[in-house]
Amino acid sequence: MWVRVDLSYRTSFVIMTLAALLITGIDFVGILVMFANVDVLGGFGLGEIAFLYGGTALCLGFADLVVGNVERLGTRIRTGTLDAMMVRPVSLFVQVCADRFAFRRVGRILQGGVVLAWGAVAAGIDWTPSRALMTVGLVVFGTLIFTALFVLGAAFQFVTTDGSEAANAFTYGGNTLTQYPLTIYPAEAVKALTFIVPVAFVNWYPALYVLDVPDPFGLPEALQFASPVAAAVLCALAWWAWTAGVRRYRSTGS
Repeated sequence: MWVRVDLSYRTSFVIMTLAALLITGIDFVGILVMFANVDVLGGFGLGEIAFLYGGTALCLGFADLVVGNVERLGTRIRTGTLDAMMVRPVSLFVQVCADRFAFRRVGRILQGGVVLAWGAVAAGIDWTPSRALMTVGLVVFGTLIFTALFVLGAAFQFVTTDGSEAANAFTYGGNTLTQYPLTIYPAEAVKALTFIVPVAFVNWYPALYVLDVPDPFGLPEALQFASPVAAAVLCALAWWAWTAGVRRYRSTGS
């Protein structure tokens, strides 16, 4: 229904979609400006960083499109509108994600896909079946990781009723961190992004394999193939947290 609403005003939809594409593209313009003055950043060239940037942008774009509306859960709890959803014979999670579905967010996906494709060409990747499969896995499992982080942030709001900004630190903040090679961060931060909040598995470890770059931190090569494990663990944790939050919910009394 919300897609039909968006497409009912085609000119507005096109303008909003292009605006989303251009606004998110400003980040990459900043990278281009940076490379007007430097040749490498953290040991990586522009094409390689474009591949990293496009990968994480594409994953966040898909996750934001599908489940991004769970960020509004705190508002629904405070206003009592969540109660109406709970009495309907449809999954609460599906309703929360689908309510006011914004198809114009596809602009972020388009922008990320264009940069990823350009970065793959500019980096001169020697494509093999395994590297092509790893790139597909980067998008699939990176999207699942961001999806899980969105859901975990929403579940946190069952407790706080207003924790969307804290959740954004891990979703949009994680996206910003992984737009650049992790070599620009201290080794301790990289370990935290690997073993505590595993956003490094969104694009960093798969990209090391695709770009044929040895791990600069000397971590086990097996981590380059561990994105499915990180995604599975995070998704299981997110589903448990969501289920626990729904069971704990006692309405606002309004």
